[in-house]
Amino acid sequence: MFFGKKKNKHFQSLGLASMMGIHLVSGVIVGMAMGYYLDKFFDTKPWLTLLFLIFGIIAGYRNMFREMGRIQRKEAEADAPGADEKD
Repeated sequence: MFFGKKKNKHFQSLGLASMMGIHLVSGVIVGMAMGYYLDKFFDTKPWLTLLFLIFGIIAGYRNMFREMGRIQRKEAEADAPGADEKD
C-alpha cells in the first residue's frame, strides 16, 4: 500500500485537528451572522450581534471539547488491555 500505517495515522491526526478548528470557527460565524440579521430586523444594533457572537463562541468551544472527549474515549478504548491490536 502506498501510505503506511504510520503516515495514515498522521493524516488522521491532521484531519481531527482541522475538524476541531472548523467547529470553533463555524460556531462563531453562525452566531455572528444570526446576531447581525436579528439586529437589522429589530433595529437594536450592535447588541444582538454581540450577544449571538458570545453564544457562537461558547457553542464553538463546546463542540470542540465534545469532539476532543470523543477522540480521547476512542483512544482509551483502543489502548485498553484486551482491545484487539490491528497492525
